[in-house]
Amino acid sequence: MRGPSYPKRLLATAWVLVLAAGCATYADRVTQIREEFSTGDLGRAEAAVDAGLKHRLGNDHDVLKLERSIIDLANAHPQEAEQLLREVRDHFDHLEQKAVGEKALSMVTDANRKAYAGEDYEKVLVRVMLTLSNLMGDGGDAGAYALQVADKQQQIIDAGTGSDGENPKKAYQRVAIGAYVHGMLREATHSNFDDVARSCAIVCSWQPSFPFARQDLERAQHGHHSEPGNGVLYVFTLVGIGPYKQQAIELPSTVSLLIADRILSAIGPQTLPPTIAPIKVPKVVCTPNDVTNIGVAVDGRPLGRTETITDVGGMAVAQYDAVYPHIIAEAVVRRIVKKGIIFGGKEAMGVQKDSLAGLGLDVLGVAWEATESADTRCWGLLPDKIQVLRLELPAGEHEVLLQSVGNAGITIGRPSTQRVTITNGRNTYMLANFPYSNLVGSILAKQQ
Repeated sequence: MRGPSYPKRLLATAWVLVLAAGCATYADRVTQIREEFSTGDLGRAEAAVDAGLKHRLGNDHDVLKLERSIIDLANAHPQEAEQLLREVRDHFDHLEQKAVGEKALSMVTDANRKAYAGEDYEKVLVRVMLTLSNLMGDGGDAGAYALQVADKQQQIIDAGTGSDGENPKKAYQRVAIGAYVHGMLREATHSNFDDVARSCAIVCSWQPSFPFARQDLERAQHGHHSEPGNGVLYVFTLVGIGPYKQQAIELPSTVSLLIADRILSAIGPQTLPPTIAPIKVPKVVCTPNDVTNIGVAVDGRPLGRTETITDVGGMAVAQYDAVYPHIIAEAVVRRIVKKGIIFGGKEAMGVQKDSLAGLGLDVLGVAWEATESADTRCWGLLPDKIQVLRLELPAGEHEVLLQSVGNAGITIGRPSTQRVTITNGRNTYMLANFPYSNLVGSILAKQQ
């Protein structure tokens, strides 16, 4: 027989679980970081990230490192960004091996209790940013990172088949920038033009809206890098504020659970805690952006605008929408588990239906469910779009001016300049971050 202290122990255990759940959402922190970064206050954005790395639980460390990597890139520290991105890439890969104990704990608290393994789009974009970071650093591994972009996409899709045989990830749009950079680097060798043409053909297939894709393919098919005496400048830009997660209420599921638990309470041996607290789920959303392209002028002459090679925001929303039913299902299962624990506790203690003790446990169950928070951890400093412009220029020193272009096709914001040296037959690379109309941080420039 269980002693009279058993109900107290059960209640104490339940209250510990209540207090352990429902921590403040990551969205609160990332909002601050995004605001400071986009206004160009990199010092305060960096301090906010570092404070989180110092004080918050390890479950948030990877996303905070991702935020810091973008700040390091803007601060012209590509090697530091690459190191952080490598750490997160490797940890995300490790976390793909599901931890059963951690999964069980999240079922009695909320999804924030799990180590964050990254969304599918983030796992791919880690490799994209590794490519760009290395390209602006020593450049020795940029080609390998570029190949990893397509490899990771394929791994994610191959692993997407569920127990029902359906694979929603087959609908994922492929990211073309890895193939683009691979072709760009192979072209600079002035050989292997068959490889270059294959990469260009992939870009045409995966990103058909990229306006330079066809001319890149035609150039590769003719085995041509640049005219004698010329070199090539690639201007990469990170444009706009990218996708983020916010907490949403899943009303249909909440109503369905309310109806179900009321029916079971009426006909079953015990009542269930009523579904008063709504089911909270994360939702990926895009930020409206005023910047569409970055205009590029060289030595005072406008030569073109950067164009989108990767629509980060569109890809993130589309991918998340494809797996959203599974996210809702996990939230519903979590709620059912909690109701089951309360039900089992009543049965174990011999609580009479509709008794005062039963009512108390129902109230506790409602409080427990109300502590849930949606998992809004995400890579909040991603751009909305990654764009590029290829320019063939005479060898020598040039002044390159970048200025954002608004929705009406009119230049907005302050112009920013950077001097670069173009070498005959070689590539030179630039990278700049325009979350809003003005440049944030520095323009990075690197000769091949």
